[in-house]
Amino acid sequence: MRVALAVLHDFVAVMAAWTLAYLLRFNFDLPDDFEAELLRTMIWVAPLQMLIFWRFGLYRGIWRYASTADLRHIILAIFMSAAAIPLLFWMLRLGLVIPRAVLVINPLLLILMMGGSRFIYRMWKEQGLYGDIKLRGEPVLILGAGDAAVSLAKELNKSNDWRLVGYLDDNREQHGLTLNGVRVLGPLDDMPYWTERMGVSQVIIAMPSSSHQQRKRAIQLCNAAKVNVLTVPSFDDLMSGRVAVTKLRPIELDDLLGRDPVQLDDAGLHGLLTGRVVLVTGAGGSIGSELCRQIARFAPAQLVLFELCEFALYTIEQELSRSFPDLDFVCLVGDVRDAARVDEVMGMYCPAAVFHAAAYKHVPMMEQHNAWQAIRNNVRGTWTVARASQRHGVGKFVLISTDKAVNPTNVMGASKRLAEMVCQGLQREDGTRFVMVRFGNVLGSTGSVIPRFREQIAEGGPVTVTHPEITRYFMSIPEAAQLVLQAGLMGEGGEIFVLDMGEPVKIVDLAKDLIRLSGFNEEEIKIEFTGLRLGEKLYEELLADNEHTLPTPHPKLRVARAQRVDDIWLGALLEWTDSVTMPDKEVRTALKKWVPEYHPNEGGNGA
Repeated sequence: MRVALAVLHDFVAVMAAWTLAYLLRFNFDLPDDFEAELLRTMIWVAPLQMLIFWRFGLYRGIWRYASTADLRHIILAIFMSAAAIPLLFWMLRLGLVIPRAVLVINPLLLILMMGGSRFIYRMWKEQGLYGDIKLRGEPVLILGAGDAAVSLAKELNKSNDWRLVGYLDDNREQHGLTLNGVRVLGPLDDMPYWTERMGVSQVIIAMPSSSHQQRKRAIQLCNAAKVNVLTVPSFDDLMSGRVAVTKLRPIELDDLLGRDPVQLDDAGLHGLLTGRVVLVTGAGGSIGSELCRQIARFAPAQLVLFELCEFALYTIEQELSRSFPDLDFVCLVGDVRDAARVDEVMGMYCPAAVFHAAAYKHVPMMEQHNAWQAIRNNVRGTWTVARASQRHGVGKFVLISTDKAVNPTNVMGASKRLAEMVCQGLQREDGTRFVMVRFGNVLGSTGSVIPRFREQIAEGGPVTVTHPEITRYFMSIPEAAQLVLQAGLMGEGGEIFVLDMGEPVKIVDLAKDLIRLSGFNEEEIKIEFTGLRLGEKLYEELLADNEHTLPTPHPKLRVARAQRVDDIWLGALLEWTDSVTMPDKEVRTALKKWVPEYHPNEGGNGA
């Protein structure tokens, strides 16, 4: 039906344009003989032009989405038909005389009629009969006046729920200009004035290519102006085509703590991962599952997922099946402490690279009643996987470590420092190259404060923070995984890579931000301080006192060469970890011997 109406419209336009061209040529005083000529020529002209329009595909589009590309198509088809008319009459020798002015006026009239009608229809559909004047919808400001803002504005104009009243942008050259009929009002700092004057309670941040500092400043200005904030997707998501600019979302903590995108050595990572078998232990965990997603992008020959938790393994299996249908991967249940199972897997799949993310990492839980299990899993499990990697010719072994391994005050941190030392002790001049990657907290990971804060806010509070001065480093899970891959590529063996974690963040400030982002204030959701937990530090360090870092070619990675251990020390450690069980107190006492910089925090309430 739609196509038939479009064809009928253009057929009428062709006849009207041909008739009007004759009338304009003779100043609307058409002689009788030319009137007859008009009718005889129209019988040939109308079918010819309609045939050319059809062949040019003018009826495949939808009028309400008419664009400048459609207009170019219409103009080309019209001029082709204008050229075909005299050619047709010359070839058929019809003996009909067409005034030259008619041949010039006719295509111009057709462009106005056919192009104009389509764009008028689109305007009517998008904005109603009042053109750019929208009297309905909630007033909204857009922060940013770049391509993303313009694209977003076009979509907002189609909606009855929003009414765009202006842009704010720090580029002075754009102030006072209009984009899509809406003015750039001024800089971002003027937001309180314009929100009050325009009655705006909703602001959209459309600055996907700006630095995270600029976006964070925009968010802080919105919070100060007490307006609701939405944002467009990130620049990487827009460029990849995964989402459109109109996919608005609420501000998340990642936006406040966000960091500039990681620049990966894609060519080098293809050499490390593409067409090779890669094994990830702890593949169902926060970091392990993200490593699997990132590795899958590089098309490995096979991805081996090794995980103790059946449900976590099932979850990542389902996701990879959906997101990477062509990926060859296998899901294996197993414990990194089970030497026979680890050896069987290594022998069967012969991985070229191993990413060892399996670990017990919840500090308070490992501190009480589970200290020996932390040692067995994090130390003995690392040795088991590392030795199997050596026996089966693995090229790269990458250990996921933590900032809590530096001057540790808890069993979990000390166990990860021992895992680093095990890998350093196994390093030889040839064979498997062991690389350790040390970083801080990741947003949203299992056991992190963010999910707990969200639950507490959903329950109406209070939000519990252990100490008003406690600080932590944070990065997003994807960034951490990407930097792990980059460090794995760069490592030559025995290095500890330290990720650039940015500036430390006070946990209490994090809680306040999350409360505001959830639509509450600190009067509605209280913050309570509960005291440091057993084994918890006020702040984390990325380097021990006797360690030094050197820069690397990558701006977000530095390399540390920490204290090395010998085979005698390693043998004694393994003999200790062979014990069946050990009380928590004895574990902490023994750790002081194995990790001299370990100083347990015996304070806290043990919660």
